[in-house]
This record gives sequence, C-alpha cells and structure tokens, in this order.
Amino acid sequence: MKIFFIVNIFIIKRVFVRIVLLLFLFLISIHAKEQNIGFAAGCFWGVEKHFESLEGVKSAVSGYAGGNYPNPSYKKVLSYRYDTPKGIVNYTETVKVIYDDSKISTEDLIKSFWELHDPTQKNRQGNDFGNNYRSAIFYTTKEQKEVAFHTKEEYQKLLNKAGYGKIVTQILPFKNFYKAEAYHQDYLKKHPNGYCPNHSTGVKFKVQKQKSISPLGGKEIIVIEAKDCPFCKKFKKDVLSGYRGSIPLRVAAPHELKGFKIKSKLNATPTILFIDRGAEVFAHKGYMSAKEFYKALGAFKLGKDSEAYKVAFNKGTDARFCKRYEKFKDTGDGVFIDTLSGDILFDTKDRFNSHSGWLSFYKAVPGSVEFREDNSFGMHRIEVVAKKSGIHLGHVFNRADGRKRFCINATVLEFVPREKIKK
Repeated sequence: MKIFFIVNIFIIKRVFVRIVLLLFLFLISIHAKEQNIGFAAGCFWGVEKHFESLEGVKSAVSGYAGGNYPNPSYKKVLSYRYDTPKGIVNYTETVKVIYDDSKISTEDLIKSFWELHDPTQKNRQGNDFGNNYRSAIFYTTKEQKEVAFHTKEEYQKLLNKAGYGKIVTQILPFKNFYKAEAYHQDYLKKHPNGYCPNHSTGVKFKVQKQKSISPLGGKEIIVIEAKDCPFCKKFKKDVLSGYRGSIPLRVAAPHELKGFKIKSKLNATPTILFIDRGAEVFAHKGYMSAKEFYKALGAFKLGKDSEAYKVAFNKGTDARFCKRYEKFKDTGDGVFIDTLSGDILFDTKDRFNSHSGWLSFYKAVPGSVEFREDNSFGMHRIEVVAKKSGIHLGHVFNRADGRKRFCINATVLEFVPREKIKK
C-alpha cells in the first residue's frame, strides 16, 4: 500500500512537471511571435489607422519617440517643432506597433511603412511642417534594424527611378516612447467625417503593371482614394454605391491620373475632383455626405445660375409650359429619372395631362421620394423631394376623385425610354 502511494505521488509529480513545461514553452512561443516597433511617418492619426488595418498587427498606439526630455505632451512637442533649445532633441509623432511575426513578416511591415509616406521629405509630411513630423523607424531587435536598412537601400533605388531625392528617415533604437493623450488614440475612428492624409509617393516595392486613367473628354468626376482609408469606404458606401447619374464617375489613386490638369494637391483621401475636358473645375477634400455631394454635383452639372439649380436647391418653380415641359409631356413609353442621382422617380404609365403647364403624375415610384410640409407663401402644401439626392421636385395635391396629383418640375428630370433602362 505504501509503495502504491509512493508510485502515485511520483506519477503526479511527473505529470505536473510536464504541464508546467508545456505551459512555459507555450508562453515562450507566444512571446517569440509578438514583437514591437515604432514608425514615424507624419501625423500619427493616419499612421495609426494604416497599421491597425494590417492583418497580423495586434495594436497600434499613437505617441512620441526619439526625443530626450521627460514627459512630452502634444503642446510641448509642438512648441519645439521649429525652434528647439540647445541640448534638446524633440520628439516625433510615432506609432508603436505590436505585431505577430507569424502572421505578418517584419519585412512586409517595414515595406508598408516606406510606401505609406514620402521618406525624402525632411521634418515634414505634406502640409504638416516641423521636426515632430520627421520620418523614423525605431527598432527593438537586430532583425528589425537589418531589415530597415536593406529595405531602405532597395526603396532608394526605386525612388531614384521615379525622380525622388534622398531618403532622410532616421533608423534608431526604440527608446523613450510616451503614449499620446487619449484624444489622439483612434482619432480617425472617433471623427468619421474627415479625411485621411495621403503622403505616399506611389512608388511600390512590387513591380506591377501600372493602371492609369485618361480624360474622357467631357464632364466627369474622379474620386481619389487610398487603400485602408475609412473615409473613402464610408463615402463609397453612403454615396457612390447608389450613384447612377449621367456624369461618369471613376475611382483612382493619385499616381494613376494621366493627362489631367489638376490644380489641387492630392494629399488627402477621399478627394472628389470635378473635371471638365481633362481640367479640374473644383475639388473637395474629405468625406462628403450625399446631400453635400449632390449639391456640388448640381453646381457642376446644372450651373449655379441655371433655372434647374434654383428649382433643385432653392425650391424654385419652372415657368408654366416651359421648354422642358413641352419636351417631356408627350414622350414615348419610359421613365423619368433624377437628373443628378439617376434614380427612377416617375413612370409614363402614371403620367396624365392636368392642363396646368407642369408635368403631372398619379404617383411616384415607391421608395424614390420623400414628403415634407411646406408652409411658404402663406400656403399649406406637401413638398416632394428626391430621396437620394434631396433635390426639390415639386408638390403633391389631392384630387377630387381621391387620387393624387404630383405636380413636378421638368427641369430636374431626365427621360429614359423603357428599352434603355439599366437593369
């Protein structure tokens, strides 16, 4: 019995030792896969967002690195960006990246850093000037240091071919990192209606056949976007996904434009360019709501001084029996669409002649319009607006026979024959 007890104790001890050993090895393996590194590539808001989007990155934290005085704050760092006292080395806005090197290699991570910004700009990125925006890699391992230097040499050759100057990026040990104030963390997530800084040179490590777009010859819209830009994705979801207008709209990266005359600096995404015969008419930087986009499109397509623009955005009214009405009152079979969004609003099957001098319909296409109370001019009426673009269409009235009369301005519509309706 005593021997049996001793044997059991021995077995339990061996099992326990094995469990502890396996747990120890597991923890070591996790630690071996997890690394951290610091990247400075201009304003840390966009840099943080970029690295957070990469598979294999566990966290990205905005902060300050590369300086030599204690407890830096955003205000303090800014105060030293142009004039640094003797003996003081200012901090640069840095993002501390913790990553799993079994899911993303150190080389791929550092290459994405080079491609993210312009490493030839000293103490600035785009319109952000100061030594707190200087480019830097802060390494924590020998491997990171070696990869940083050899990819720098490789990227320098690619930049030379593209006409860029010398890389000025600092490559230093990662010391004295201070986490930035709370309002800087996940800044772009907290402010979803802004824009993403775009300081990329467009030069890539992987040589790929470069896509390019050229002017179409007339009016068109080009949306400049960047990979992993949350505002681009939001604009695409809220606006572009539903756009069916007659003005062609394309999406591109800045370096893909060929033969255009662009006045604006393409240093933010999204940038919405309104182009006529290859030349920029005007542009908008940053996210646009549907309402903002269609008002800008109205000015571009219709002209701010046109009757159609006044009807669409100033609740104007067509003259009775206007030219557009005469053109549309007896069309063949088809539909009437929103002149800006391309949405189908009315069907000729529901059109009738009210002898009022304005287009009249018994009903609108379900889900295409919205109704609002209108008490202007001392009257109580129900205004009809296009659901997608928000433009003013006209008013709806009750008829004596119990049906409705949609009294609609012809200048804000376009006619499409039924056989040409896009499916």
